Amino acid sequence: MRVFVTGASGHLGSAVLPDLRAAGHHVVGLARSDASAAAVEKLGAEARRGALADLDLLRREAAASDGVIHLAFRHDLMISGDLAGAAGADLAALRALADGLDGSGRPLVGTSGTAMLVTGGVTGRAGTERDVFPGGGYRIDAENFVAGLAGRGVRSSIVRLAPTVHSSLDHRGFIPIIIAAARRNGYAAYVGDGANRWPAVHTLDAAVLYRLALEKAPAGSRLHGAAEEGIPFRDIATAVGRALDLPVRSISPAEAEDHFGFLATFAQLDNPASAAITRELLGWEPVQPGLLADLAEGRYTAATR
Repeated sequence: MRVFVTGASGHLGSAVLPDLRAAGHHVVGLARSDASAAAVEKLGAEARRGALADLDLLRREAAASDGVIHLAFRHDLMISGDLAGAAGADLAALRALADGLDGSGRPLVGTSGTAMLVTGGVTGRAGTERDVFPGGGYRIDAENFVAGLAGRGVRSSIVRLAPTVHSSLDHRGFIPIIIAAARRNGYAAYVGDGANRWPAVHTLDAAVLYRLALEKAPAGSRLHGAAEEGIPFRDIATAVGRALDLPVRSISPAEAEDHFGFLATFAQLDNPASAAITRELLGWEPVQPGLLADLAEGRYTAATR
């Protein structure tokens, strides 16, 4: 299968590309710079120079491919607080990719996050793949658009990723930001009692999930990339503090923004997420170490010095 991948040189892409290649697929990766193109080629894929805003290029590449995996996201806009801009760029890219696949029966795998379960109103229980939100909102519009492509003859699916996609490949995700905040402030922190839970998935397990979605997810599927259903944030902070040899403190919601920056809201989310339906549907079986084991191993703290 000829697979076009956006975000090909990023954290997830650097695991998805080798997994696709090992399964016998020919991969074409979007690369916005010479350095990104070199990284894509080093992973055994064909680089296609362009940016996420090059919508005509996205249409052409999707039309020329047997399937598409969309990993790219404007994280720079998200981190700066422009969530609307980040979401808008994502939806525009998805529309262009869909135009290239219309009526073909070929797969498009998009990306969302389990955090949207909370913004959609799921509280007090683990969110599931059956939780759907007809109203608009951050990431919700894009997710509903992808699921709706089933009605346009596209074998579409959406992967809701855990907020922590962790491994030695993760250099700019939420865990490195939490570690950097602990170093900056001299202590690791959680908000309130820290009982709020975050799901987690290892990068390599997530890569397998994307391939399985590409190869066999039914049209309109919503999938959960969550190997661990919910880890108390207090435990994550404790593991960070132990790895850095720093104290661990509870902070108030008012203090969270000063400590975590843009991550303050996310750090307070109670976001348990089940992947039971995904496992049964695709036969996905995560096998990599969990988040706390990854933190204990020490690679995260060494990489953020």
